[in-house]
Amino acid sequence: MYQSQVANDATVSQPPRRRARWYKQLWFHVLAAMLLGVVLGHWFPAIGEQMQPFGDAFIKAIRMLIAPIIFCTVILGIAGMGDMAKVGRVAVKSIIYFEIMTTIALILGLVAVNYMKPGVGMNIDIASFDTSAAKNVVSQAQHTGGTVQFLMNIIPSAVFGALAEGNVLQVLFMSVIFGFSLSALGDAGKPLLHLFELASKTLFGAVSIVMWAAPIGAFGAIAFTVGKYGVGSLATLGKLLGGFYVVCVFFIIVVLGAVSRYCGFSIFKLMRYFREELLMCLATTSSEVVLPRALDKLEKLGCKKSVVGLVIPTGYSFNLDGTCLYLAFAAVFLAQATNTQLDLSHQIGLLLVLLLTSKGAAGVSGAAFVVLAATLSTVGTIPVTSVALILGVHRLMAEGLVPTNFIGNAVATIFVSKWENSLDKAQLDRELDRKPAASVAS
Repeated sequence: MYQSQVANDATVSQPPRRRARWYKQLWFHVLAAMLLGVVLGHWFPAIGEQMQPFGDAFIKAIRMLIAPIIFCTVILGIAGMGDMAKVGRVAVKSIIYFEIMTTIALILGLVAVNYMKPGVGMNIDIASFDTSAAKNVVSQAQHTGGTVQFLMNIIPSAVFGALAEGNVLQVLFMSVIFGFSLSALGDAGKPLLHLFELASKTLFGAVSIVMWAAPIGAFGAIAFTVGKYGVGSLATLGKLLGGFYVVCVFFIIVVLGAVSRYCGFSIFKLMRYFREELLMCLATTSSEVVLPRALDKLEKLGCKKSVVGLVIPTGYSFNLDGTCLYLAFAAVFLAQATNTQLDLSHQIGLLLVLLLTSKGAAGVSGAAFVVLAATLSTVGTIPVTSVALILGVHRLMAEGLVPTNFIGNAVATIFVSKWENSLDKAQLDRELDRKPAASVAS
């Protein structure tokens, strides 16, 4: 009793963690770098395009760590639970949540694009339109195969091959098998489990080192985007971009906001908590670059490590809310722009196809844009070559879909943690209410 009181007194008497000055925090450095990139790309577009290697190098440096981090995290998550029934329960709950949310996203995208009608009146004659720029994408989409091929591609040809290629679905599949196997070893597997824990800490340490280059990567990526696509693309397809951004914001605030309220926290506080990660998503148009930080920060929010280790990697493959909004919105926009008639039955059929093809976005090179072309090829109603219409603004649309994907997976992890009674609500409230602490580039 006395020792407990002493511990409590010690906890209370601890000095508050000193907050770093705003100009020393990573979010400010990234934001400043993004603004410099916008200025350079707008006023000196040729030079801005040459900044692409800085952004690509940063993304590549982070991506080289993604596969081993997922591998270690999922294994530790499964083995850490111990009870295989609990692993299965968390997996089933996650899949149920993912299916519901992605279906809502697809329906919202279809409803919004039919209401806004951003493509009506464009009257594009696809036969006379230059589609040569999209030929490679269309060809790649036509070779992605059907459902059977998609399922077969989840199984890697070799263990180290999956890690080397960085295919998220294959690494996830492989790590689940290894996790179950390690858990079945019991005490005999503890030395190997400890090794994976050390490997995981080492990998997260490497991420901290790479994140020092985040402002440089953000500068290069945004300078290239503005320099290459500029305001011309915004003027040409401004209604499409504006409408899509509105739908993404609506989904985050209303749909994800409702889930957040059910879990007992504010979606706006969560976005403030992840503001550095959101800025990186906006700058690089990739949510993969912040996956390691998401794993770490969600644990700090009070989500159990074993649940985070299962939900986040799985969500990056199956819970792409922003991608679903993009696929539904863009597909119907192309139909409107080319005067392709889509009645209710056609759109229901499109929705059913998208429910499947959207799940393959993480495993396809070129991600959402290639999946869009593959979807149009499967449906057969909308001309596949019409994707050339949005080829120039796809990266700008990614400014909306990527942050939506990220926030969607963060909310999903908290929701599943609460559903599984693995959420420390007091810690969640403390972290979300706490003023931003020192975060220069960690």
